[in-house]
Amino acid sequence: MLIFWIAFNVFVLAALALDLGVFHRGNREVSFREALRWSAVWISLAAAFAILLYFWRGPQPALEFTTGYLIEQSLSVDNLFVFLVLFNYFKVAPEHQYKVLFWGIVGALLMRAAFIVAGVTLINRFHFILYIFGAFLIYTGIQLAVRDETQVDPEKNIFLRLARRYIPMTESYEGGSFFVRREGR
Repeated sequence: MLIFWIAFNVFVLAALALDLGVFHRGNREVSFREALRWSAVWISLAAAFAILLYFWRGPQPALEFTTGYLIEQSLSVDNLFVFLVLFNYFKVAPEHQYKVLFWGIVGALLMRAAFIVAGVTLINRFHFILYIFGAFLIYTGIQLAVRDETQVDPEKNIFLRLARRYIPMTESYEGGSFFVRREGR
């Protein structure tokens, strides 16, 4: 079974590499029509995988995959608003948004994997931590429910402030470059 997980992950990584390295190599604005076409391609691939699962492993694994896929799709919609806020705040030009979004998603996947591995390790080692995680979720849920609508200001984010303290960053946007060298730094 491990070989199938490895093959699945290799396929996903290859598809991501093809997407950025071949199909979206240059910096250009992605039109609404093109975004719909690419969405149809990725959704079709997921549907094909669900059909493959249905005939290979049966209806239950296919249903579980489809359910997980639909839940992830619906949960990802709120991320679009976060990306819009960040793009507007950092004034990311439309022709660079695809690349920034792509690498943001890759970073999110890597962070999610790291947190899952760390969480499973902690839970297996210290069972009581489930109660701490549960209390944190309840606390954040209450905070979201009772908080007044406030203006989002990334400059007040503790993670951004920590990153700026330890990682050299420019004060202004530098076009399509993730890394900029100034004065040898």
